[in-house]
Amino acid sequence: MTAVVFIHGTGVREPGFSKLAGRVAAGLTALREGLRVVPYYWGGTHGATLAAGGASLPASPAATSRGLADTPSTARADDDTAAAWAALYADPYAELALAAAGAGPVVERPPGSVPAQQELRLRLAALAAQGDMSAAELGPGLARAATELAGHPLLGPAAEALGAEDLAVLAARSLTARIIADALDTDDPLVPVGDTRDAVADRLAEALGAPPRGAERGLRSLLLRAAGSAASHAVVRRRRVLTEAAHPAAGDILRYLSRGEAVRADLRRLLAGLEEPVTLVCHSLGGIIALDTLISEPLPQVALLVTAGSQGPFLYESGALPSLEHPAPLPPHVPDWLNLYDPRDLLSYLGAGLFPGRVTDIAVDSRQPFPAAHSAYWTNPVVFRHIVDRLP
Repeated sequence: MTAVVFIHGTGVREPGFSKLAGRVAAGLTALREGLRVVPYYWGGTHGATLAAGGASLPASPAATSRGLADTPSTARADDDTAAAWAALYADPYAELALAAAGAGPVVERPPGSVPAQQELRLRLAALAAQGDMSAAELGPGLARAATELAGHPLLGPAAEALGAEDLAVLAARSLTARIIADALDTDDPLVPVGDTRDAVADRLAEALGAPPRGAERGLRSLLLRAAGSAASHAVVRRRRVLTEAAHPAAGDILRYLSRGEAVRADLRRLLAGLEEPVTLVCHSLGGIIALDTLISEPLPQVALLVTAGSQGPFLYESGALPSLEHPAPLPPHVPDWLNLYDPRDLLSYLGAGLFPGRVTDIAVDSRQPFPAAHSAYWTNPVVFRHIVDRLP
């Protein structure tokens, strides 16, 4: 009788594991009778836990930020400001769009009248002509950002909805956010602190026509209403709860990479009690566990390795796979390897280019975005069909 050992991925605990293992077993046995599906639940024994009850977690910002003179309302304001900038880093034109949405219907201008945005466009052009020095503390990109903002199609509608001062403040925040967002996109290791960011935004606002300190006023409340600052504040306040809920996934990986022999030893003991042929069907970190175990010593009863959403190839190429260092080839005793990946799953990687002739990569599309795509393999009928088609 063919045995299939299912090895789960990061963050899985009971009762979720039993539900997952049951779904995998049902998907496989529906396509092939007589399979023996054996679950390997390593999360309960070898998964990460907060052993000291979360003693490593910092206190909330209200208790620690800037000193004893701070009040909870001060910390809340800091959280709200951070939420606003987070929204702007994601979309530097977010305030522009919100302001434009509040503009009234387009009306015909009297002959000879000047469009409301014309003065700002001229100031943006002058700022661009000066290069990046006006925001040098943030890094390069001011000239490009000013040029693009001057030509943005939403600038006109936003100008119709706002006064000149608020429009200058909005533009300054947009330019500042664009420069920092570009730095984040390029993984710049140096990102300015909030005080530096705010000082640059103030300076740019003045250059664009606002009075001093204008960047601290005006549209801040408009963006915060859209950015959901209360939700962001709650996230920070609930850090302990969120960490306890999310940490097993990251913690499982770190614990395995530093102390993985125990989980591999338990897998070897499980396999020793099974008759051949055995197939290992693995998800995410489960595929790394299985791959390391198979590389480390011959396990002749295992005829097929199946990985879904696996980071094994990436760890190997980056020099972090415990059992094999690039460019060493797979040992001959490692069995056939079927690697299923979803192009939208950012935690799935390819093995065929690293191990020519030893790995078969097959794309499976769950039609889900990331991170949902990483957990959708076991509800995708195509996944089970590919596995069963290759079972010994």
